[in-house]
Amino acid sequence: MSTSPEIESLIELMARLPGLGPRSARRAVLHLIRKRALLLAPLAQAMQEVAETARECLNCGNVGTAEICDICSAEARATGQLCVVEDVADLWAMERAGVFKGRYHVLGGTLSALDAVGPDDLRIPRLIDRVQSEGITEVILALNATVDGQTTAHYIADRLEGRVRLTSLAQGVPIGGELDYLDEGTISAALRARKEF
Repeated sequence: MSTSPEIESLIELMARLPGLGPRSARRAVLHLIRKRALLLAPLAQAMQEVAETARECLNCGNVGTAEICDICSAEARATGQLCVVEDVADLWAMERAGVFKGRYHVLGGTLSALDAVGPDDLRIPRLIDRVQSEGITEVILALNATVDGQTTAHYIADRLEGRVRLTSLAQGVPIGGELDYLDEGTISAALRARKEF
């Protein structure tokens, strides 16, 4: 290559990001270098700050800079409703819709026999504890409409049956769809029309 090892290393790192391949990463790095003062330096500083301060919420698994995230610590969100999502991107998608005012629980993935992911590899035991200790009256299973997502939802429903009202997202979420790729209107409609699981 005709680039320096440092720039090539940056391109290779950027190419590892979701949605960026080698060509897109190369274009992004060239753009950052051209806009060094405006973009590259502030981006590097912001990334360093996040690398030093980012952590998972000990309660729900959200990502923030405190041990307990703003959602978990907000008294107004202690509604008795707990929305279970696969990962933080799904939580953020729900928050963008702006219609859910309860608290969340991030599983950190889904059950998968092929990938040897079992209940103890996820935050399912913590979910069961939270239902018992936080006065949860409704668990909304907002998992992706994939085979693994639905398998995980059924497993959780079996574990919580008779303890709490179980609902799942309704219309608007396509089979095989993922929350992170849905628009706010679709998420809003699905949450409002949730049904018994």
